[in-house]
Amino acid sequence: MYHNLAVLAIFAFMYSAVAGRIERSWLSGPILFVLFGLVSGPHVLGILNVTVTAEGLQVIAELTLAFVLFTDAANANLGVLRRNLNIPERLLLIGLPLTIGLGFVIGVLVFPELSILGVALLATMLAPTDAALGKPLVTNAAVPAPIRESLSFESGLNDGICVPVLFVFLGLAVGTEVAGGTFANALRIVAAQLGIGLAVGLGLTGAAAYLLKAAASRNWVTPHWAQIPVVALAAGCYAVAHVAGGSGFIACFVGGLLTSAIAKKHKHELLAPAEGTGDVLALFTWVIFGAAVVGQTAGSFTWEVVVYAVLSLTVIRMAPVLLALAGTGLGWEGKLFVGWFGPRGLASIVFAIIVYHENLPDSGMLALVVVCAVILSIVAHGMSANPMIVALGARLRRGLPEEREG
Repeated sequence: MYHNLAVLAIFAFMYSAVAGRIERSWLSGPILFVLFGLVSGPHVLGILNVTVTAEGLQVIAELTLAFVLFTDAANANLGVLRRNLNIPERLLLIGLPLTIGLGFVIGVLVFPELSILGVALLATMLAPTDAALGKPLVTNAAVPAPIRESLSFESGLNDGICVPVLFVFLGLAVGTEVAGGTFANALRIVAAQLGIGLAVGLGLTGAAAYLLKAAASRNWVTPHWAQIPVVALAAGCYAVAHVAGGSGFIACFVGGLLTSAIAKKHKHELLAPAEGTGDVLALFTWVIFGAAVVGQTAGSFTWEVVVYAVLSLTVIRMAPVLLALAGTGLGWEGKLFVGWFGPRGLASIVFAIIVYHENLPDSGMLALVVVCAVILSIVAHGMSANPMIVALGARLRRGLPEEREG
């Protein structure tokens, strides 16, 4: 344990010293994290001896995503988001169902040996975009604010929306009570996940804001402890929503949005510790992913696995986005930009672990496809982000009046 901790600590320190330079290059943090995990892990040098279980990877991935969702939402420009709400609305209400549907159709063609429900699970697992991998993009001021806020809003909600859909398909696949229920029962599962997540996010954040304001008015909050509340709130939103039977991802994102609305003056100071926590968790998650997963699975990818993973990042994502954004005022370059930057990452990994635990006949193949898609996404989206922003940033601003007014 101490040997692994020493390796991770030294790597985290070294990366933090050069992070700014790396973020301006064609590389990205997750690329280096995964590469370091792979090279230092047991399949190459053996410096990092990671023995984390699937449950352990799931926990750290979920916590990472929870912090990223909360802080991304809390940093949102709500004015820009309100003026351009039609873009994320279309991405979620039209683009997301079309993505799952197209992923299912292509999956049936590429994997005829998989069961129908197995293909449905695969399409759902790879439908949500990743807020953690997309963070460098949505925090880059060179990208027009409407596109930044829309991508952040989409990634904040689509994984929470996909959770109940995944559980409906999973219940049908394993033959639980969902299989013998009605369509209304499936809708109740979806409504419970979304409704409870929404209620927990709003309720906890509202109560926390009231208590902090009351404590601050009495000078009870010290500068040292002022760094803790948002970290605890993000973790609390996720955990309480799970305990109550709702979506922790929805709770975190909604709680972050309410934080953005309430803490207007000092939100960047309040959010800094939570953002740092999310960044450190992301580093550990991707290093462990590289060491424990990539080295073990990379040699097992078949041509079908690679083909579907490539199509998932391109046609299956981009075609529905182009259809969903028709009539929104975005030009072709803007639509293609939004369509391309739908990285797959932590949410897909968490979904794959959940499905893998059910020991379905297709579980191994489904997990393999998800791992391949995530690896390709880390490389492709990480290496293309800065070059595409430089090449298209200025042209993307054309036709966006709120950018010119701001």
